[in-house]
Amino acid sequence: MYKMVVLYTRPEDPDAFDAAYAEHLKLVEKVPGAEGYTVTRFTKTLAGQDLYLMFEMRFATGEAMKTAMNSPEMAAVGKDSRRFGANLHSILLGKDD
Repeated sequence: MYKMVVLYTRPEDPDAFDAAYAEHLKLVEKVPGAEGYTVTRFTKTLAGQDLYLMFEMRFATGEAMKTAMNSPEMAAVGKDSRRFGANLHSILLGKDD
């Protein structure tokens, strides 16, 4: 399984972030080739960076992930994420062992 993982640090206004993120997920659901996604909200940081949320989008193959990453739908997701999450997120691409 291939994944795109987005880690968000804790925003200054979590309620405003959550409202914007709920709208953002409507764009995420339009990305072609995704096998689904998971959103995890962190309740406590024990060590390291104060993370707030983790988003994981799954793809069956590397080719499916590549197609999704190059799609107009993903471009819209990226543009929208800068609207509410600029300087709050890190984006990682990976593959399960």
